[in-house]
Amino acid sequence: MTTPIFLALVLHNHQPVGQFDFVNKHAVDVSYNPFVDLLERHPGIKCGIHFTGSLLDYLIAHQGPLLERLRALVERGQLEVMSGGYYEPILTTLPDADKVGQIHKLSRAVEDVFGRRPRGMWLAERVWEPHLVRPIAEAGIDYVIIDDTHFEAVGYNKERELFGYFVSEEQGYTVRVFPTLSYLRYAIPWDTVPNVIGWLRRQADQPLPGQQPKIAFMGDDGEKFGVWPGTYDHCWGDGNYMAELFAALERESGWAHTICPADYIDRYPALGRVYLPTASYFEMGQWSLPAERFRELRDVKRELEDQGREDVLRYLRGSVWRNFMIKYDEVNHMHKRMLMVADKVHAMPDGERKDRALDLLWRAQANDAYWHGLFGGVYLFNFRVANYANLIEAEALAEGESAPLEVRAVDFNKDSTEEIVLTGPVYNAIWKPNLGGMMLELDSRPQRYNLLNVMTRREEGYHDEIRAAAANGTLVTPEMEQNGANFDTRDAVRAKEAGIEAALIVDWHRRGAFLDHFFREDVDVHAVYRAFYGEQGDFVNLPYTAQITGDGATAEVVLSRDGHVWVGSHHRPMRVTKTFLFTRGGEDFQCTYTVRNLSDAPVDVRFGVELAAGFDGGQVPEYAGLTVNGGAEWLPLAEIQELPDVRQHRMITRLREMALTTELDQPCALWLFPLETVTNSEAGYERGYQGTVAIHVWPLHLAPGAEWQSTIRQRLTAYNE
Repeated sequence: MTTPIFLALVLHNHQPVGQFDFVNKHAVDVSYNPFVDLLERHPGIKCGIHFTGSLLDYLIAHQGPLLERLRALVERGQLEVMSGGYYEPILTTLPDADKVGQIHKLSRAVEDVFGRRPRGMWLAERVWEPHLVRPIAEAGIDYVIIDDTHFEAVGYNKERELFGYFVSEEQGYTVRVFPTLSYLRYAIPWDTVPNVIGWLRRQADQPLPGQQPKIAFMGDDGEKFGVWPGTYDHCWGDGNYMAELFAALERESGWAHTICPADYIDRYPALGRVYLPTASYFEMGQWSLPAERFRELRDVKRELEDQGREDVLRYLRGSVWRNFMIKYDEVNHMHKRMLMVADKVHAMPDGERKDRALDLLWRAQANDAYWHGLFGGVYLFNFRVANYANLIEAEALAEGESAPLEVRAVDFNKDSTEEIVLTGPVYNAIWKPNLGGMMLELDSRPQRYNLLNVMTRREEGYHDEIRAAAANGTLVTPEMEQNGANFDTRDAVRAKEAGIEAALIVDWHRRGAFLDHFFREDVDVHAVYRAFYGEQGDFVNLPYTAQITGDGATAEVVLSRDGHVWVGSHHRPMRVTKTFLFTRGGEDFQCTYTVRNLSDAPVDVRFGVELAAGFDGGQVPEYAGLTVNGGAEWLPLAEIQELPDVRQHRMITRLREMALTTELDQPCALWLFPLETVTNSEAGYERGYQGTVAIHVWPLHLAPGAEWQSTIRQRLTAYNE
């Protein structure tokens, strides 16, 4: 007879904070409900399951019958529900109090909903660092699930040595660690059921030393079983994979036993101690690399796979998760903003107000907007909007309605240089003096909205695939498929629209507001949109000096740079000064620009001030638009436009019912264009709107020592048509 072996199947179900309800319902219909149906038809199969708190909130509000069915499965011992960080944060990046607090919150919710205190937890994106043992143990968690690649990094053979659990320790605290096996993660549901059963049999025939039976552990995303493209038909429809798998496990139950992870721990000891390195799954390490290194690692991996070099592949890995905060300035900014708010929230006195602020802070720690892999991540506008809205509201609760207007210089983004941070009851703002004196964040506290929640256009590691497919004719659009075009599916690269390769634009500076340009005469809005134009000055991304004053009622920020501008073949010295003035309770603020010719010769230049704003849904004219000079014409935000003689413009979002009004005391030419990025989606590569850039251009003639001055005013107000 075959030696007994245990199989632990754990599904991790997650929908992000800020997810649309129709997306949540779709996941219930095509993945979560079918899985519960299957468990009810096969009462002998035991599994583990994890719901993140953001998804659990939706289920509690809209899917009560599903939760009742799940509770019944728990009560009869067929299903074990796990804990984790409530809003699925990357635990390593949180203050320790938030690590423990988020786990406690989900553990309490699981116990309330399902009737049993969870013992295990799902680790978001399996991002592990050795110090996590202590806060996980302090949160009352018995075990955690981590990839087998973490174990390979310290020398374990995943083919022979990972059929059990281990104990990891930090400062005397211990947590049990289950390795989830990569074979099972890829085999279920992609390999045939007979092959999966055959693999289990081969593993059972090679027992562990002594009397302890093996456990083969598979923990993976529940959305892989129905939500991912093509998986519903494969798993539940004509393919009927999951029913076939469960039927096979029942037939082989004499030697292949399914088990809940906690039950295995109660019956069998650990295989030993383990100290695991900082790691995640392989793809995460690859995604966190810069584009060029991403491609190098991809190509090396393919070459080694073709050679069958498993002996080398097991040591191959990319960067660490924290490198996303290097790769994307916007991710680092959001993370440091979270830490800034966390300090304020944790300093609050205990009570209901602090509890509300903590929950908002924890919502803003949801991992989805802090990184980017195969799909949207940080590029998904609605996720970033949700994170910032929660941070702004948490900060408002922490500071109270009587919060003063404060301005200070501090190393906000932890790069050894100081930023300027302004907070108040109406606006928050952050400037980076050493990067063009640009404004990086502009929050409306009443509207709970960050207007500068925009993304810089970057090269991604997968963009070369799009260019190659466009060049060799293998870029496939839905229209081509509908029209019956012939193509080799192995080589096809899917995109939602033809010509998408034209949107692969890389910005040479970070996007934000109040950036200062001197344009060559032949530059137009189309050239600036493509980020390929003649910049005559050295002001956009070089350091400004900063002076700040504030008395609680008003705050002034003065940023100045003595730089140079090319005028013909001459390198003329020029000074740009921008003076920001905010008043406590004021619904607008102003920035006064002064451009002084420091040379001994007259200069003729085109000066431009770059502003930006991002509204979710800004690519849809029905949702958002622009009016100019008080007119009624509704212009789109996501088109390239050049408008003359502009003294005032309003960017309006009907979705958020807000209007950002910009007033100029001197008319300008207004250049508008969208920031659009290209990322993958379930239906192929697609453009994503990330905000609108508005550049205000003035022709200047300055005599030696002369100066030009103009004031820009902005205000964000409620909008009702």
